Amino acid sequence: MSKIYLLNDIKYEGVENLNTFGIKYISSDIDISKYDALIFTSKNAIYSLASFNNTWQEIPSYAIASKTANIINKHNGNVVFTGVSSNGNDFAKELIPRLKNKNVLYVRAFKTVSNLVQILKENNINIEELITYKTSCLKSNKFLEDNSVFIFSSPSSIECFFKNYTWNNSYKAITIGKTTSEYLPNNIEYIMSKETSIDECIKLAKQILN
Repeated sequence: MSKIYLLNDIKYEGVENLNTFGIKYISSDIDISKYDALIFTSKNAIYSLASFNNTWQEIPSYAIASKTANIINKHNGNVVFTGVSSNGNDFAKELIPRLKNKNVLYVRAFKTVSNLVQILKENNINIEELITYKTSCLKSNKFLEDNSVFIFSSPSSIECFFKNYTWNNSYKAITIGKTTSEYLPNNIEYIMSKETSIDECIKLAKQILN
């Protein structure tokens, strides 16, 4: 029987999680008060920073998308800008006029895929980086049903999936955004969600199976 597999740990009714990667937080004793702005491009950056710092909420936060902004707000953070494009490079361009003359901290993973920092530095933004988490692939040997839909929520989800499984031509792929799509092997056809949202990916997957 075909299924919807989500390469993520968020629970949804009628969706099976396929956990192929894990997150490890990296703590720091950084003095966050010296920054005028915090940049977040993922939920895990928020969760990991909140795990060891309890003053970051006082610094204005710039979120790549509404989902990220919502998590900042749930942690009582101070969201002052939410990106429109949901793509790292495009988000950087949106930030340029907003971060002039500010001391900026980008809270990020050990491995990133966008050129956000480079773009901002090239436009004379004073930006530093803080690595607060890293991803690592996990072993997975779950039996996967033919004709199923797979939702890839990040480049890491793609990398770790293909370390565990080979692609069956009966499978269908959904990607959460442009950057993630670029990491799929060239021979795999996919559908990209119109919104950078797992909720939208789930809706699309259910439409495909119906």
